Amino acid sequence: MSVLELTKENFSQTIASGDTLVDFWATWCGPCKMQSPIVDAFAEKQSAVKVGKVNVDENMDIAKDYGIMSIPTLIAFRDGEILNKKIGLSPIEEIEAMFQ
Repeated sequence: MSVLELTKENFSQTIASGDTLVDFWATWCGPCKMQSPIVDAFAEKQSAVKVGKVNVDENMDIAKDYGIMSIPTLIAFRDGEILNKKIGLSPIEEIEAMFQ
């Protein structure tokens, strides 16, 4: 499954149903650049989970709503509710475990 670019226009609708992984990132963030291919690999492997990325510089309101203070931050949602949250670089195994 492809990774969606999430903005204020599509964020709420995307996380509203099913399992969704959201990667909060920024272009200037070194660890975010390392996290990105791992998130992409997760998206390819887990077709039942929607995967989206929020650029915190372009979507400050979303980042503020979810208390994002450090990036990369990954949040696992189930039917619009936060299931798990991880701050910092995470291997694919830890991302998979966020939905168990």
